[in-house]
Amino acid sequence: MIVTYDNGAPDRIEVRQNIPKGGESRVIDLKGVGRRSIRKIDFWYDTKGWLNGKADVTLFGMK
Repeated sequence: MIVTYDNGAPDRIEVRQNIPKGGESRVIDLKGVGRRSIRKIDFWYDTKGWLNGKADVTLFGMK
């Protein structure tokens, strides 16, 4: 996953695990919390099997 901040600086973050359907990742702390705003987050993923379709991703954040 790559987090891009408003100043254009990217932060590559390794998820380090396969996330099963209905599962969740670990809590991921971002660098510079409270000092930067996020412009976008890019994910690269592969769903298992062609009948599974696309993944639904939900992000939660807190200051």
